[in-house]
Amino acid sequence: MKKILVVVLGLVAAMAVFAGGKASGTGTGGAAKPSGDNLKVGFVYIGSIHDEGYTQAHDKGRLAVEALGIPCLYVENVPENADCEKVIRDLIDQGCNVIYTTSFGFMDWTIKVAADFPNVYFGHCSGYKTAANVSTYFGKIYQARYLAGIAAGYKTKVNKIGYVAAFPIPEVIRGINAFTLGVQSVNPAATVEVIWTNTWYDPAVEKQGAIELLNKGCDVIAQHQDTTSPQIAAQERGAAAIGYNVATPNAAPGAYLTAPLFHWEVFYLDDVKKARDGTWKSRAYWEGFSNGTVTLDTLTANNDPRAPAAIADAEAKVRAGTLHPFAGPLADQSGAVKVPAGTTMTDDEIWNMGWFVKGVIGVIPN
Repeated sequence: MKKILVVVLGLVAAMAVFAGGKASGTGTGGAAKPSGDNLKVGFVYIGSIHDEGYTQAHDKGRLAVEALGIPCLYVENVPENADCEKVIRDLIDQGCNVIYTTSFGFMDWTIKVAADFPNVYFGHCSGYKTAANVSTYFGKIYQARYLAGIAAGYKTKVNKIGYVAAFPIPEVIRGINAFTLGVQSVNPAATVEVIWTNTWYDPAVEKQGAIELLNKGCDVIAQHQDTTSPQIAAQERGAAAIGYNVATPNAAPGAYLTAPLFHWEVFYLDDVKKARDGTWKSRAYWEGFSNGTVTLDTLTANNDPRAPAAIADAEAKVRAGTLHPFAGPLADQSGAVKVPAGTTMTDDEIWNMGWFVKGVIGVIPN
């Protein structure tokens, strides 16, 4: 009898461990498939929702989703390592069945967890790996970068523009190139010098990068960073600045010209509505001016008087399809033609861009 009792207790314990394992995000089933009114959305953020940049832009999208009456959870300041996996699993534990991971370095962790939870829908921002339950999403921010380049090209007095850049990945490289081509469209003599910070979010490092460029004589500072530190550095030195992600005219009012802006709510609202009505499918979402995913911020009075008309004209042509930032002829830094005249880079070529256009000063590390 004792032996039977021991066996029964052992089975109960084993079942408890199995159930506990599943509840803690280690099982292969998990949350109920999203549909109707059972949606709960989780967001995994690389930075703070108060960063006045990238994460704040994403959080505006979360607030738009909550305005639909859909409950949301979020976790800030998640590093691009195994901690990301734990955060995703914890969100699933808390009932999230739609999850958005918002930084490039979250990609592999997203794919890994998604394989364990086929009923959960995932969206990964800026990456390239998909699955049956994983979409990718990003905005064609290079369109707005090109227009911002026009503002910078007119503003510089010394034809030296600095660019504080995060990581040498295609997302950042194509932004630098589009910006430089915008600069050169109105000021062929100007160059754009790049400094890599190897961080998305570090105010001190970002500011130091801007200072180094200012010390080299640059009088306009652009950025692919998540805070306003480069803009503040520019103002402190009497230079001009191009922001990024969200409108920040008050962070450095004496320097700020404009900024390429993301409107992530356009994607998030579309995606959760598809999950709610049962039409969600994995996709590679990449939209720009055409549906409002990206825009250029209002130009401030700090701009050169020539900039507003030139930018308005260029934007109208981009929207009409008569101007493409990556139309040939385009040469690389060595002068070799990469895109012949009469041709335009494809979306795939732009997405995977790994070379600098002529006029960029800097090296892409291996």
